[in-house]
Amino acid sequence: MNPIDVEQYLADRKIIIDRALDGILPLPDTYPSSIHQAMRYSVLGDGKRFRPIVALAVFEAMRGTDRMIMQAACALELIHAYSLIHDDLPCMDDDDLRRGKPTLHKAFNEAVAVLAGDALSALAFELLAATGRPDIIREVARAIGPQGMVGGQVVDIQSEGRPFVSEELEYIHSHKTGALITVAARVGAMLAEAGSEELTALTCYGEKMGLAFQIIDDVLNIAGKKETMGKNAGTDQEKRKATYPALFGVAQSQREAQRLIAEAEQALDPFGSSASILRALADFVIERAR
Repeated sequence: MNPIDVEQYLADRKIIIDRALDGILPLPDTYPSSIHQAMRYSVLGDGKRFRPIVALAVFEAMRGTDRMIMQAACALELIHAYSLIHDDLPCMDDDDLRRGKPTLHKAFNEAVAVLAGDALSALAFELLAATGRPDIIREVARAIGPQGMVGGQVVDIQSEGRPFVSEELEYIHSHKTGALITVAARVGAMLAEAGSEELTALTCYGEKMGLAFQIIDDVLNIAGKKETMGKNAGTDQEKRKATYPALFGVAQSQREAQRLIAEAEQALDPFGSSASILRALADFVIERAR
């Protein structure tokens, strides 16, 4: 059993991140109020904050001292929130439940949802610019652009309802979901001034964990409970989406996720005990119920 209480670690870091996000987001009555209310509706609440927590955990493991880590971590969460808003839109996945409440376009309207996502992305890059690190800005931009998250989303949409192969599936998952988790690890390492070999190892950790994260999401979409996940289950099968269980079955998908997590933890071997929390976070990816 892992001696680290990862659930407590996640809860403690979520409180810190939520407090920072609350201070960063415009107040709900700031004119024009509808967009600011929508931004806060989507960001604040029941999110896991996994991506900013990965950035913070890597930064802590590397004993970083840069005070800008919180701004960068919050930027990653704003980007994640924007991606979920757009992912839920009728023109994409057309979901009506997210984090246990109506999706943004249901709670407000489609136009406000699109603009709130745009606004969160812009605010995220304002935070990243405040770090004074063009390399950090470039890393995140690449991770979420056409060769990253957006590219993965495009292939995901194009693959819906038609036969697909494993290479295509891995591309979707490693880009649509994995890229932002990978860059979270890289941002934490870069702000902690990690060396090139350390950065390479932590990039591998992020890549393996990010792919495993989405595979488990696929499994939970079949085997998870709506009440626990805060979103509808079974939607991937209904839409005939490209998922690991659809291609390999649930059991083999779980084994693949476990293999990836083992490789992620192996990448941490050079760091010894200082990476204990990073190993615990990798284990959490497999054990989570939402």
